[in-house]
Amino acid sequence: MEPNPVIKGSLTTIILKLLEESGRMYGYEMTRAVREVTKNKMDITEAALYPALHKLVDEGMLETTSEVVEGRMRKYYSLTKKGKKETVFKINALKEALESLNIILNSNLSNG
Repeated sequence: MEPNPVIKGSLTTIILKLLEESGRMYGYEMTRAVREVTKNKMDITEAALYPALHKLVDEGMLETTSEVVEGRMRKYYSLTKKGKKETVFKINALKEALESLNIILNSNLSNG
């Protein structure tokens, strides 16, 4: 079965949550973590991930450090103070949206 794409608008929250849990990660590590946690039900493509990471850096929510690992340069991302505050807000907002969506999906809307 093909993994599901990330729900539009949730990628930022997923990135922030991963970094809140792990402290710092590099891009491929994030894609792998999402696949592992969701048991391959969700997949983040690099084409979606890297623009989102760059946007979060530009917005001051993430900072980067680079290290040479096994002869290759690897860029690690971590939350800034602003990013930590925004993580709490984004997680709560997404949870509320998912709860509302769940209510709608489990309702019989034609009997209103």
